[in-house]
Amino acid sequence: MTAIFGFGASAHAQTVLVFGDSLSAAYRMPVEQGWVALLQQRIKQQGFAHQVVNASVSGETTRGGLTRLPAALKTHQPSTVILELGANDGLRGLPMKDMEDNLRSMIRSSQQAGATVVLVGMRIPPNYGIRYSLDFMQSYSKLAMEFGLPLVPFMLEGIAGDRALNQADGIHPNAQAQGLILDRIWPVLEPQLRKQTRNAALKTSQLSTRATPAHHHTRLAGLGLPIPGHTDARHHHQTIFRIQQG
Repeated sequence: MTAIFGFGASAHAQTVLVFGDSLSAAYRMPVEQGWVALLQQRIKQQGFAHQVVNASVSGETTRGGLTRLPAALKTHQPSTVILELGANDGLRGLPMKDMEDNLRSMIRSSQQAGATVVLVGMRIPPNYGIRYSLDFMQSYSKLAMEFGLPLVPFMLEGIAGDRALNQADGIHPNAQAQGLILDRIWPVLEPQLRKQTRNAALKTSQLSTRATPAHHHTRLAGLGLPIPGHTDARHHHQTIFRIQQG
């Protein structure tokens, strides 16, 4: 499922690609109530021009995500990828090395595509033993350190285990919890959006500064007028002569 939330975003807006599982796919609730839709609203309220694309799929594992990611990167060309995967690997007791390798490959692919990766961490209950649960939790901080990524340590902090904030299955957050999830992610994401906005403005300013003199000189040369900075008298005489002959 891919949902695009564009609330008045410009045609040149940078894109935030949310690439996750049911925790980001507004599982069993209207999509507009999910934290990703709320993220687009907050981005607009804060004055950013970024457009949010939700490419999250319920039940997704890191292996499935690794298969889907190249097409998503090519289609949306994101400036930021919020990578929220791994929970289903952990709940199924899949090999930890495979999960880490899949996330590592997705991080590399995203960075090679020019995107900043925000890694969203998860935790799981000790169903498969304390060691497995600890390794699972630490895999996110390990990858964040390896690649120098901004990390959300645990997106369900203060939500997991609270019956009032979860659906009947006790696993998926309900609509009431979606704003709290966004509050966990926003402090990590917002500095990246601010940096991208600043860099884009600087790049536009530099391009404008470089383009204006060149454009101006081209017009002058086409008219046969002396280009500013050229003081050669012979050149000046010749340019005037060309105007008279024309």
